Amino acid sequence: MKHIILFILLSFSLFTLAQSTDSVKTNDQTKTSQDNSVKVNRWYYGGELGFGFSSNYFSIGIEPIVGYKVTPQFSVGGKIGYTYISDSRYDPLPTLNTSNYGGSVFSRYRIIPQIYAHAEFAYWSYENAINITNQGYATERVWVPFLLLGGGFSQMISPNVWAYAEVLFDVLNDTYSPYDDWDPFISFGVGVGF
Repeated sequence: MKHIILFILLSFSLFTLAQSTDSVKTNDQTKTSQDNSVKVNRWYYGGELGFGFSSNYFSIGIEPIVGYKVTPQFSVGGKIGYTYISDSRYDPLPTLNTSNYGGSVFSRYRIIPQIYAHAEFAYWSYENAINITNQGYATERVWVPFLLLGGGFSQMISPNVWAYAEVLFDVLNDTYSPYDDWDPFISFGVGVGF
């Protein structure tokens, strides 16, 4: 139980740092004490925490992110992710406990400080229940590529706090994707910079 609580607290702290540190603020500059030159911090970090539940389904996932500002408007980065799933929808069969995992690389271009375009290539491994019968089920693990295109809106609500909303669409629509064609990937939240 302690490990689960620690995992949730760590994940939440990563979530609160999400995306907001990817701002175009010019006060990210710091002076070095030795030569008084100005150094711009181009790296940003964060992550996302997701969870879902119903009476017979539970999932929790984490996706840390690291990015680099090539210019104040253009940035690139990467993510890795892990999701744990407990699915008991196949009653009276045993609960299916599984994990999905993967990673992605992305680029982001700020059209104006609040609005950005986003492109991301992701590759995720999913374990799916197949051949469900009264005697049991078999599982199959597949790797699914995604090409996510879209954009987002971020708004500073205090000097180090940003609210954001993002909508992405998968243009590959792979046969093994667990999502319907052109389902939007919507994320929103609040991030705190450091």
